[in-house]
Order: sequence, then C-alpha cells, then structure tokens
Amino acid sequence: MYNHGASLQAFALQEYLRSLGHDVQIIDYKPDYLSQHYRLDDVNPVYDRPIIRWLYMLAKLPSRMLLRPRKWAFDRFTKKFLLLTPRRYHSNDELKENPPQADLYICGSDQIWNTIFPNGKDPAFYLDFAPRGKKRIAYAASFATREVETSCFGFVSDMLSHLDAISVRERSSLALLEALGRKDGTAVCDPVFLMDRAFWSRFAGKPTHNVRPYLVVYDFEQSESVRRIAERVAAEERLTICNIGPRKLSYAHRNYTSSGPKDFVRLIRDARFVLSNSFHATAFSMIFHVPFFIVKRSEAINERMQSLLTDCSLVHRIVECPDHLASFSVDYDNVEAHLNPVISESKRFIQSICL
Repeated sequence: MYNHGASLQAFALQEYLRSLGHDVQIIDYKPDYLSQHYRLDDVNPVYDRPIIRWLYMLAKLPSRMLLRPRKWAFDRFTKKFLLLTPRRYHSNDELKENPPQADLYICGSDQIWNTIFPNGKDPAFYLDFAPRGKKRIAYAASFATREVETSCFGFVSDMLSHLDAISVRERSSLALLEALGRKDGTAVCDPVFLMDRAFWSRFAGKPTHNVRPYLVVYDFEQSESVRRIAERVAAEERLTICNIGPRKLSYAHRNYTSSGPKDFVRLIRDARFVLSNSFHATAFSMIFHVPFFIVKRSEAINERMQSLLTDCSLVHRIVECPDHLASFSVDYDNVEAHLNPVISESKRFIQSICL
C-alpha cells in the first residue's frame, strides 16, 4: 500500500468505524502484482533470461534504491497506524482457505474496481472470499472511469451481484452500476472526509520543515502542464515549489520524495497552494481549505476528480495551461455547503449497514 491516498483512506475508514465503537481489522492483502514495485529482484519477463536478467537488474538498481526510503516511510506509517490482520494474504485463494473472521466485511475505497489495473480483475476486491451468511459491503468503491473493460464486464457484474450493499465514490458511477445490474447503489464521500479537519491536523502534527510560503506539487506523470502552471503560480504568489511525488522534479526548490502519508497531510495542510493530478491531494486541499488547481491525467482515470469537483461546484479548478487559470482563491464557504450534506449522508449509510 505504497500510495498516499490508498493508505490514508484505509486509515480514515478504520478510525471512523472505531469511533462508532466497532473492532476493526484491515486485511493485510499483498498479491504479487502489488508487491513487485519495490522489489530489487523484480524483472520484466521480456528480460528474464540468463545474463540479460542480471544486466536488467543492475540497470534498474539505482532508481529502485532511491525509492527505498519512501517505502520505509510507508512501512512505518502502516506499523504505527493501521490495524492489520496478523496474517498476510497473497491471493484470493489464500483468503478463501482461511478468511479472517468478522461479522461484516467491507471493501473500498480508492480505485479497487478500476479494470485498467489488475486489482479491478481480482475477486478479492469484491469480497469473493467472505464466508456465506456474512454481510459484504462496498464503501466508496471507485471504478475511476465511466466504463469497465469489455472483457471484464461479465466478471464485474457477477462479482457485484454477491454484495449486500454498494456505495460508490463517484456519482457518475451509479449509471455504470445500473448497467452492471445493480440499481441500488448509493453515492458517498471518500473515507478521508469522514474525519474532520481537526482530526487530520492532530494526525499531521507540528510543521517539521523550514520553508518560506510554498506551493505543493504532487504530480504522477511529470506533466509539462503541471510544471508551467506551477512556475506561473509560484512566480505571481512568490512561493517556493515543494514536490511531494516519488520522483524529483527539476523545477522544484524542495523535493520530498521520501515523504510518507503523515508528511503528505502535513505538507498540504501548511501549503499556500496545491497543484496536482491526484484525487487525494485534491481532497486534503479541500479539507484544509487550501487553494488548488487540478490538471487532468493522460490516463483515463479522471472521473473521480471530475465527480468530486462537480459535486462541490469546483469544476473551474481543472486547468490545462497557465494562460487560462481561474482565480487563485477558492470560496470554501460554498464548498462546505455542498460537501457537508454528502458527508452526513455517507455517515448515515455506514451507521445503517453496521446495525
């Protein structure tokens, strides 16, 4: 779980359920396709041949070593804050053989049903392993796109039919659910919104960096549009550019490439401005009332950001170039008026399924 959003949404749902008085465990699920990114011996099958394998590993070693401190930061967060099952599971079959015992099983959130990625095709993320007679619930599950891959349509439809209740993070996904045979879906907020600003500020702790007023960049794609917009906003607002992505950006004044989830929240909280193509950078900007712009990603996974911003009348925060920027400020009173009812309804959904 070496992703800020995935880690923080799991932590948020855990803490909200605990606040309701429930005992909670997060299933420690680490299939091979989620484990290999940081492995030093992982080799592309194309190069998995004698001698070539070792040359490939040597070529990749420097970049993988640079990512190790980031992995350690996430491991520390997981050990300290996430209540994991004693056993780690590596496949849906392992889960079926000896599932963790519970009264209620919940899957979600983030992009668990995105069929562009392997997890969207993994039965485990649809709670296929849960024992018969136990409740199976999806909370704020995300397809991240407006459709599933054609080859996966039957599989996803069948998997969804076994869930007792379904809620999704994007309102636009309700139509997709209907097409997949579920007309009883509910749109809810991402788990990070279940916990309030005071909770997240306590979690983030005191500032530990000494930087003059800064702009946070969190860019998955090393986008040229992000660079150009960041440089314009930084120049006009006299801000230092701080990068919190996993790889260095040449134009950033500070690169926090080894930041863990706690650093991520703290750096966004204390920023003067946030520029990103990340859903959870957007979410935490909204929680802390930090002005932001969003640049669309080249991958077909923009639906989750589009849906959130549409619901909060913030579509104008999506920008493509520095020549057409909206006002740098955000009317957060208006945002709260749209967002708070959704948060309240989401909490009612959780409380109703936990009865």
